[in-house]
Amino acid sequence: MDQIEFKGSNTVFAKDQPEYRPLPAHVADGVVTTCWQLNWVERIKVLLFGKFWFQQLTFGQALQPQLPSVKCPIS
Repeated sequence: MDQIEFKGSNTVFAKDQPEYRPLPAHVADGVVTTCWQLNWVERIKVLLFGKFWFQQLTFGQALQPQLPSVKCPIS
């Protein structure tokens, strides 16, 4: 799974941090939106098993609300 640039992205997190992969995002009103592209194997696994695993690094801080979607929320 790869993070990808998308229409409306207005920032890139970690673009100057070689230890991380750059993360294109749209940031507005306290909401950060990112887009991810699944490869064919990942697509088949989601189709067959209906599961999607998501990890968020909190570094010991409070977990923030998440809202996964298959629809772009920033038209």
